[in-house]
Amino acid sequence: MIGQVLRGRWRTLVVLALLGALVGAGSSVILSPGYRTTSSVLLQGPREADELLTQAEVATSSVVLDRAAAGLGDGETGADLRDKVTTSVAQGNVITIEATGDTAEQTQRLADQLAQEFVKYSTQIIAGSGDAAVQLAQERRETLRQQVAQTNQRISELSAKVNDGKTTVESVQLRTELQGLRSTIESAMSTLNAADTASGLGNMVVLGSAELPSAAAAPTLPQLALGGAALFFLIGLFGHLFTARTDRRLRDDEEIAAAVGGPVLATFDAVDRRPAGTTLRAKILRDDRPWNIPRVDVFADEIDADIQYRRLVSRLPHRRLLVLAVDGDHAGQAAAERIARLAGRWFATVTVSPARPVVEDADAEGVLVVTSLGSRSAWELVGIGEAVADAGLTVVGTVLLRPVSPTRTRPGASTPADHEALAGTA
Repeated sequence: MIGQVLRGRWRTLVVLALLGALVGAGSSVILSPGYRTTSSVLLQGPREADELLTQAEVATSSVVLDRAAAGLGDGETGADLRDKVTTSVAQGNVITIEATGDTAEQTQRLADQLAQEFVKYSTQIIAGSGDAAVQLAQERRETLRQQVAQTNQRISELSAKVNDGKTTVESVQLRTELQGLRSTIESAMSTLNAADTASGLGNMVVLGSAELPSAAAAPTLPQLALGGAALFFLIGLFGHLFTARTDRRLRDDEEIAAAVGGPVLATFDAVDRRPAGTTLRAKILRDDRPWNIPRVDVFADEIDADIQYRRLVSRLPHRRLLVLAVDGDHAGQAAAERIARLAGRWFATVTVSPARPVVEDADAEGVLVVTSLGSRSAWELVGIGEAVADAGLTVVGTVLLRPVSPTRTRPGASTPADHEALAGTA
């Protein structure tokens, strides 16, 4: 069935693919990020998770963006850069700044400038956080240093007394005191190291220059155009398959006979020669005709032979019959006219609307319904049978037409396309 869709609706699918490519290309203005690169800033010292998230927010603050815009000198403001910059926290106390731009050089400059301005601004915040806190930390470190110096002096004095070689109660006490002093100095040194580390929390380092992008980041304009073309093509393809699956028009002989109210007398193959479309879309796409017509490996004149219709007419009772066809069913109308022509004065043709079928009173003894397979729904055929009954007539039988498309063409013979061209110029 997919092959039938591709063969019968390839023009429509091509147009849908082109439309999808245009939509995809147009969406690249919004969806395509352009060039993308990253710059990393290392925050030295132990850091809490909340502090790292705060620093990531500082990197995209209005102050940093405004300073970066002024440093770039491209005529953009900090508000313009807000949609081009994102930050994240990586492992190892690293703040990652991701920048996007229209060109590779512009993107690299933006990432580097943002990293530099972020480091400067964050350092200024920490340096100006409060002179009292800084002075208190300095006094604490000075006190710790004095404590370490005094302890070292006391250790030296005790060591001189212990090393005189005499083992007394006093020497044992000195050794105990010496061990305690050593523990005290170790504790003081640990506290001093922690204080020194805390004093360097504001240190930040830019981990090199941002990498120059070698190509635009995905999705690019060609990718979006190709994706849009593929998406619209698949939508059109599966839309045709879904429509065929949910089609309620009858294609079974027994179901059609039950709906009309008369037995199926014959089923003929018929070449679908409907008039050419009148609209520009129908002329270009040819989507006004069914796409799921079976293809048969025969010549067209082998399908439309009159001998089949003559045999049907010979089996019909020689009385006055009304040959009924449905409006819009071109194959059924052509077959009804052929049957009436072969029968001569005994038969007359009538065409009814499928929506509101009305059969005029006629001097006939019965009705022969001619319809194509898959052209009418069950309710439409039931309505035709009821219209025949309202006219006081009975359905003597039903003739079904199976539309087919011949694959062979005799040299010099007209093709269905020629019939369409002639009908379009008539």
